Amino acid sequence: MQQHSYFKIYKPYGYLSQFINHQNKRRSKKLLSALGEFPEHIMAVGRLDEKSEGLLLLTTDGKFSHHITSQHIEKEYHVMVDGEIKPEGILALEQGVDISVEGKQYRTKPCKAAILEDTSHIVERFVRDERHGKTSWLTITITEGKFRQVRKMTAKIGLPTLRLVRVRIGNYTLETMQPADIKPISSEM
Repeated sequence: MQQHSYFKIYKPYGYLSQFINHQNKRRSKKLLSALGEFPEHIMAVGRLDEKSEGLLLLTTDGKFSHHITSQHIEKEYHVMVDGEIKPEGILALEQGVDISVEGKQYRTKPCKAAILEDTSHIVERFVRDERHGKTSWLTITITEGKFRQVRKMTAKIGLPTLRLVRVRIGNYTLETMQPADIKPISSEM
């Protein structure tokens, strides 16, 4: 029986969630393979876009990958938005908002959302000067993962995402990891 490998990684800002670049227009992009040695056939479980950061799981096990990306597993994001979050914005996110997915209207499933008061666990990174207006942080926990879903959700309530950090996937968390840290994990959920 094949032994599978499982890792959690703190994907840094500016990296693609892939190991091999198949596109000419993206030749200069940073790939996960630059962060360390990985087993053959390793793959990212789900995606974080180039401008997003945080927890990403890696595996050689397709069944594990399929389970983690299913709608049974929560994914929690801490999100810095442009503007001040209001209770009605939180309520709209929780109830579901209409976003565009592959050119069609899609209503997001109900989720958990709240204002995030303590951001001491988030690694500092300059985003923009304070004179450009207020920002606020919120936590959003979803069980689905449409393309750029969290960014589209915050934009829909008038608060564009400035920074997005995934902090949890199911029972896996970032803990005290720093950008580019890699840790072996077990596949036990």
